[in-house]
Amino acid sequence: MGAALDLRPLTYAAFNTFAAVGITFANKAVFSVFHFNYVYMLTLIHALATVAGMHAFAAAGMFEPKALKPWQVLPLAVAFVGYVVLWNVSLQLNSVGFYQLMKIMTLPAVVLLEYVMLHRRQAPLQLAAVATVCVGVGLATVADSQVTTNLLGMGVSVAAVLFTGIYQVWVGSKQKELGAGSMQLMHAYAPYAVALLALLVVACEPLGLHTGAPGTVADYLRSQVTPAAAVAIAGSAALGLLVSLSMFLMIGATSGVTFNVVGHVKTVLILAGGVALFGDSMPPTKAAGVVLAIAGIAWHSFLSIRLKAASAEAAAASVAKPDADLEAKPLLASASSASLRPSSASSPARGPSSASGGGKL
Repeated sequence: MGAALDLRPLTYAAFNTFAAVGITFANKAVFSVFHFNYVYMLTLIHALATVAGMHAFAAAGMFEPKALKPWQVLPLAVAFVGYVVLWNVSLQLNSVGFYQLMKIMTLPAVVLLEYVMLHRRQAPLQLAAVATVCVGVGLATVADSQVTTNLLGMGVSVAAVLFTGIYQVWVGSKQKELGAGSMQLMHAYAPYAVALLALLVVACEPLGLHTGAPGTVADYLRSQVTPAAAVAIAGSAALGLLVSLSMFLMIGATSGVTFNVVGHVKTVLILAGGVALFGDSMPPTKAAGVVLAIAGIAWHSFLSIRLKAASAEAAAASVAKPDADLEAKPLLASASSASLRPSSASSPARGPSSASGGGKL
């Protein structure tokens, strides 16, 4: 009797796709349909849901909490708050399509920041893939009149890309430095993110707690909020937590190939949903740019996975080589002839292994 089919990878991939696509549309609906235009407050609600969720996941045994010092994780909290707030503002100011295209630009940002901050170089073909992404996003942007006339939205999106790149580079380096997993890091820095967001809400949002003046949060909650709006706000917070959970499940049950393919599927679905649900335009030139950008991301993902596999194979071969040399030591002639053969394991690795694959998108 054959082994039972393992449906976990497919289930987790579908779960992650639903959560990631759903939170984009939910947040856009909160801003555009229900007119809850308080970005810091919405982000604070999301962060509170994340803190509660992290404690629940830890209690369920999904990960072991790690005690970390405040100064070890505070930079991550600042970068997290910065990139989440800026992306929410970008979604508020821009179309869903441009928002998602700018998210694709996180890859070039990470490549540049890794070179500047960590002196990590990409292979030439990987750089060509990154250039393809930039050309595609540029073509799609120039072809979209809604974007070229919205300089504020473009500026916020560029800032969001930079903060996201910094966050991703720091997460990767902090995991190695502190010996902590992604869930352990999030569990450690999330409370500090909540505190920072609470300060931003008090400083920047028109709360209107005493006056209840029009346009304030208090006025919205008293006179404008509807059951549908409350469901949308709570749903967006829940989806944000589900994104983290589904990513955690996917990393443990799927391959790098599946992880990256799911990322590309999410991009296509979000772009298509922007056209179908929110009336985003998609002229032929913009569509060509989108296809080119997605092709560049897919190419970079393929190269990163191949280089990582080649590096792992070469490392395994180097570990096995001393044992082979010990066994062959009495046979000097055979050992000498064997040492002249090229290693098939190391030949594909023509460039450095990349830590910033397309799956980060």
